[in-house]
Amino acid sequence: PMSKPYDWSIATAQFKPPSISYLPNQTMSDQHLTDFNRWINQTTHLLREQRWHEIDVPTLITEIEDLGKSERRGITSQLTRLLLHLLKWQYQPQRRSDSWLDSITDARTQIDLTIADSPSLQNYPAEQLAESYQRACRQAAQQTKIPLSLFPEVCPYRIDQILAEDWLPEANCAE
Repeated sequence: PMSKPYDWSIATAQFKPPSISYLPNQTMSDQHLTDFNRWINQTTHLLREQRWHEIDVPTLITEIEDLGKSERRGITSQLTRLLLHLLKWQYQPQRRSDSWLDSITDARTQIDLTIADSPSLQNYPAEQLAESYQRACRQAAQQTKIPLSLFPEVCPYRIDQILAEDWLPEANCAE
């Protein structure tokens, strides 16, 4: 037997934030700067109640845009970390460790989770590969003391290899 669809209006009607009052002499925009969590609770409450005229729309727009930037920045950061550890794995095989494998696995997982949450970012790692690779090379050179000139100028790995959970580069000893 088919169940009835859940009536979300009941759940949202029962939600009441801890407090939706402003601090004395504080606008909603000011509250965004002084207590971000309180501002989020108040804004979501106002949205649920469709009290549009009370919503700090410019700040809400900025925060929504920043969410997208944060997701992209997270992918770029994880891709750089992943490439850094792949380079270290390839160029310092004698120093390979479980912690490097953990970093590689975690970076891949974080990228995968972000893309699962936002499928429109599916191509973003490929778009950021060249820039992330350059950043990873600089970090690898600094951390390993291997001259930057010994790393290929262009990323030698394909994006599908980089993101594949079971792929690691072959050893290429630089020391």
